[in-house]
Amino acid sequence: MEQVAAGDSANERIRVSAPETIVDVMRRALTSKARPDALNYKREGVWRPISSEELLRRVRHVALGLHDLGLRRGDRSGILSESSPEWVVADLGCQFAGVVNVPLYPTLAPQQVCYIAEDSGARLLFVQNVAAYERVREALSSCPALSAIVLLSDEGGEGALTLAGLEARGARLEAERPGLVEELSAVVGAGDLATIIYTSGTTGEPKGVMLTHSNVVSNLAGTSERLAFEPDDVALSVLPLSHVFERGAMYMYLHHGAKVYFAEAIERVGDNMREVRPTIVVAVPRLFEKIYARIKEKAAEGGRVKTALLTWAVNVGKRWAHAVVWKKPVGPLLRLQHEVATRLVFSKWREATGGRIRVFCSGGAALPEELGLVFYGAGLPIVQGYGLTETSPVICVNGADDNRIGTVGQPIRDVEVRIAPDGEIETRGPNVMRGYYNKPDATREVFTEDGWFRTGDIGALDAGGYLRITDRKKELFKTSGGKYVAPQPIEERIKQSRFVGQVVLVGNGRKFPAALIVPDWEMLRSYARHKGLAVESRADFCRHPRIIDLLQRQVDSVTADLSRFERVKRVALLERELTIDGGELTPTLKVKRRVIDEKYKDVIDRIYEEAEARP
Repeated sequence: MEQVAAGDSANERIRVSAPETIVDVMRRALTSKARPDALNYKREGVWRPISSEELLRRVRHVALGLHDLGLRRGDRSGILSESSPEWVVADLGCQFAGVVNVPLYPTLAPQQVCYIAEDSGARLLFVQNVAAYERVREALSSCPALSAIVLLSDEGGEGALTLAGLEARGARLEAERPGLVEELSAVVGAGDLATIIYTSGTTGEPKGVMLTHSNVVSNLAGTSERLAFEPDDVALSVLPLSHVFERGAMYMYLHHGAKVYFAEAIERVGDNMREVRPTIVVAVPRLFEKIYARIKEKAAEGGRVKTALLTWAVNVGKRWAHAVVWKKPVGPLLRLQHEVATRLVFSKWREATGGRIRVFCSGGAALPEELGLVFYGAGLPIVQGYGLTETSPVICVNGADDNRIGTVGQPIRDVEVRIAPDGEIETRGPNVMRGYYNKPDATREVFTEDGWFRTGDIGALDAGGYLRITDRKKELFKTSGGKYVAPQPIEERIKQSRFVGQVVLVGNGRKFPAALIVPDWEMLRSYARHKGLAVESRADFCRHPRIIDLLQRQVDSVTADLSRFERVKRVALLERELTIDGGELTPTLKVKRRVIDEKYKDVIDRIYEEAEARP
């Protein structure tokens, strides 16, 4: 029997008055929930606010500036920039003008920027600054439709307009034709395209996901109900706004009247959290993994007593969290132990994150269940959601008051989920994309005959309608013995080791799975000093028999209960971290397994050759 879960539907009275476009949402939010510090950014060591009133005024002027440059409803405009208040101004200016926003990751190679600009037919491109423009300028010369460049910084460039200059043009037009911006935004409809977002893709060329205003607004409404953001919330924006997850979160922050701070850089997130003391942070699992790795590293530096105390506290926290989350009784001894662990250990974690975290939101990739329990037990709950660019993005999400760790929650309002016979997750609802831009064949491939969207993920629904993700359908590989292996759950187990930074499972067409591991170098160096090993360079670490044996034993300990064909029988250590710039990760930090297979072919081949020689 087909298993289907559906999000709750709101009553019709509420729907009648609901906004239908991003313009409706933002105009209402910035006028009815006005605040003097809606957006905040740091410059010259000082946090500087932008009020709701100023933000709305600048958005109106950008919309009119675009109109003055000749852009009309349905035209496309790209944004190539890191996150900033100017990114938000440019995006919302496009929405008010009826212009379709095409976000581009600032880390994309010039030829990729050119491909997206040309494929989307972008007429204008917002670029972060002169340096970013010069990096892609030559490549953009082959994009015939591109007629204008607007730099988001105050510094001008040859043949480019500044954002301030664009706003000035809009202000002049507003003085000449009062009410024009209302005319432009009034014709923007719920079915109009709001954005085309190019999926980074772990295989093949990027595809432009077409999302309408109704796609985005319905998702905003459904997700907001589940997460219950409030005007008193303080959010730290960490992820790039070109990531649909962060962009959706930004719309929610503004919609609820929350205060938003832009993190200076990923390396400064810890400092920024202590400065602004956020109540909400939306991030990908990698950030939480790094936070926990740093905690373990500091404990190791403090010696055996601190390490033992951390291990004890974490074990207590996980047992307490598991009982609370799954509504089981917490005995008096465990309650007392948790109180002691909180005073001695977890209170310091909370202080390090600003002391006010109400909820962390995780998406973009699977959050290891172990990590979710650790943070929940520490009083820093992480709610995990699930979705894709094609679904605007949220399909399911846990709530702060109903956080079923290990699952990605129930479907949001008006969204349905079902599991196909082969285990693939399928969904339908008002959040599902119109299709891939200029790719009708690719669009047809991802929809079933009865109109459900194929996510490409494998999962299961429990009796309560909570969804659990097990793997990517395309990432399953088959051993030479004909057994299918799902790499992600095994990789999550291996990452529990404090000596593991990153891991990728390999073994397609081979006799057994093996693991490529990028170690946590600080932890390894600490281990080497403790054991008196004379190891200096990363290359030496990767070849040292005792280090390899250490990692193999770590892997064996967390995979001992797996089926025989799933067990990782060999490991190889990599000197360099897998990165976006290196081509091994997508901009959303997903592993490009095909790239890994090609780039580390020699390493992989050597693993299996040595296994044949020494079975």
